[in-house]
Amino acid sequence: MKSFEELDKEQRQRENTLSSQLTGENEMQDLTHFEASLSQQQNKILFEITTQIEDTENALKQAEQFVQRIKKHLEKLKSLQRVLSGKKAK
Repeated sequence: MKSFEELDKEQRQRENTLSSQLTGENEMQDLTHFEASLSQQQNKILFEITTQIEDTENALKQAEQFVQRIKKHLEKLKSLQRVLSGKKAK
């Protein structure tokens, strides 16, 4: 028959093994949650970047259209100036 010390030592070893296994599972769960959170943050940032790209492209198109309208208006003004000053178009 085993002595109390031997039984106690075996019990502590079993408890330590179980504790290590549970800690390992918790660490894996923590890692899994961290990876999921990281993935969510990455998706959020990618969405925000995509939205900013689209907004910037739209603003650029609007600016280009505005420039074209201003150029047309400038040509009309120059044409009107030529007509009123009696000069021929170049």
